[in-house]
Amino acid sequence: MINSAAIAAGGLIGHFTGRLFHQDQQEALTKACGISVLFIAIAGAMQGMLQIDGGKILSGKSMLVVLCLALGTLVGELIGIEKGFERFGEWLKMKTGNSGDRQFVNAFVTASLTVCIGAMAIVGAIQDGISGDYSTLAVKAVLDFIIIAVMTSSLGKGSVFSAIPVFLLEGTITLLARLISPIMTETAVAYLSLIGSVLIFCVGLNLVWGKKVRVANMLPAVLFAVIAAYLPWTF
Repeated sequence: MINSAAIAAGGLIGHFTGRLFHQDQQEALTKACGISVLFIAIAGAMQGMLQIDGGKILSGKSMLVVLCLALGTLVGELIGIEKGFERFGEWLKMKTGNSGDRQFVNAFVTASLTVCIGAMAIVGAIQDGISGDYSTLAVKAVLDFIIIAVMTSSLGKGSVFSAIPVFLLEGTITLLARLISPIMTETAVAYLSLIGSVLIFCVGLNLVWGKKVRVANMLPAVLFAVIAAYLPWTF
């Protein structure tokens, strides 16, 4: 609830401040937001792939990234997750009286993927459901407030409705926390965080260079990341 409220508040602020900018300024702000997302994602991915051994920086988990992304994208393309997001976005656009907003669906999908993907949403919701500790979600709420405020001012008010999938995702995980907690081992969280960071990087690519990657269709990759933590070998 706190995270969703923060997204809604950030969206409202972004909506009103966005009116102060011209079209070229909004486009520049979108690219700036995209570059920020890229570097946040790179930092998360490098944290999972790099390690220091004997004073040397070594990279690893390349095969994990390749397999999870390949298998996840294949499953997502077969299911058509991106189309499902877009259909829901179109439904929201009509129901909220924004049928004339051409950027509504793109803003909704892009913002939803940015704030939903990542370990903080899952781990924070589990902590909240088991012990009532919502501190991780509170920190995430602050970050999402800033991100959605910027996205709404540049992409449009479709971004604010990303509060809906965040509420559904984190709420469901919180309610099922006691069942999910044993599955999310330290290794599983590390793998999920790595793959989630790569997907967020793809969101940043779309923000900077236009939609090039169907990121929603890659979402099953995070499930394969958790499964990989239980395989009898390390990546």
